[in-house]
Amino acid sequence: MHSLTRLTKTHFRFSFVAALLTLMLPIAVLCQETDDPMSIRVKDLADIEGVRSNQLIGYGLVIGLNRTGDKVQQNQFSRQTVQNLLERMGISTNADTLKPENVATVMVTASLPPFIRQGSKLDVTVSSIADARSLQGGTLVLTELKAVNGLVYAVAQGSVCIGGISAGRAGNSVEINHPTVGRVPNGATVERTVNATLAPGNKLTLVLRNDDFSTAAKLHTRINKHFGGGIATALDARNIEVKVPASFGTNKVAFIAELESLKVTPDKIAKIVINERTGTIIMGREVRIGAVAISQGGVTVRIGTQYDVVQPGDFSTRGRTTVVPDTTVDVEQKAAESVILPEGATVDEVVRGLRAMGVSARDTISILQAIKSAGAMNADLEMQ
Repeated sequence: MHSLTRLTKTHFRFSFVAALLTLMLPIAVLCQETDDPMSIRVKDLADIEGVRSNQLIGYGLVIGLNRTGDKVQQNQFSRQTVQNLLERMGISTNADTLKPENVATVMVTASLPPFIRQGSKLDVTVSSIADARSLQGGTLVLTELKAVNGLVYAVAQGSVCIGGISAGRAGNSVEINHPTVGRVPNGATVERTVNATLAPGNKLTLVLRNDDFSTAAKLHTRINKHFGGGIATALDARNIEVKVPASFGTNKVAFIAELESLKVTPDKIAKIVINERTGTIIMGREVRIGAVAISQGGVTVRIGTQYDVVQPGDFSTRGRTTVVPDTTVDVEQKAAESVILPEGATVDEVVRGLRAMGVSARDTISILQAIKSAGAMNADLEMQ
């Protein structure tokens, strides 16, 4: 009887442990797949073909300004626009008699998101195109927003909010931030939609934001491992075609949501970005440099001029006080300093070594260009 009881307890413990391990196995596999701190979600790595926004633009008027609008003398089209607006309202007038100091001509821009419906609201940006000093306190008059095909997709109107202040005139004025650009929150109403089909034929294409064969292959493998073989096919270095699994049926949104949540560690190319205007150097950890010796020295020439005053002698009737320049030239040659880097050194080590030598940022840029020209740097060098 006791043996049977011990056997039953042992069997129960074994079954409990086995069930616990079974529950923990998917968690362990998930942790193993996403434990790389450099992994990135698919939604942050690629876009879905066809799911995109469209740019809208329009020309309009901002009224109600406190004499900070367009100047009449320089901008004939401001008066012409006001005249056209009044004529559409049944008021006949002459543009030459108008002095619209409280009006500014503006360009209105907006972005039309995908899958948006009629009646939805959009934020618009209002920018002065003439010489208005400020759009503060102005109201945007009804403006049509068109796409590149010339069709009207939204209309905008409302109070303009600016993040700047402009007050005063001439020398007694204060200006903060940028008062000639503002926004109208929810100022546009969508009147026409863009037809878009989500995953036509139960297929969609992921478009990588940075083309790379290694990243495309990793994404292809990750999707097939998660959803099953044959779901994803890498077409090239940027595009991966994905089929909607039959298990999701017509629920394409759920499939895309799960697809975008997958994590992949993208591959990075060895690249250095240099901005010569600001002396900025941006480098990745993948950049390696072959064995190289760097020697840097310079010659400093200082030219100075001092002015001496020469006075005439005592009781002189013809003498004059004159200023005589005294020019000196000083040449200083700095001894060349050298740094030797072993095979496989990083660009960060190179830059730190050059800084220790007192090399300026612009000289560092020139040295990196010379290392690239010498063939000791296997990386892309992009100049901005």
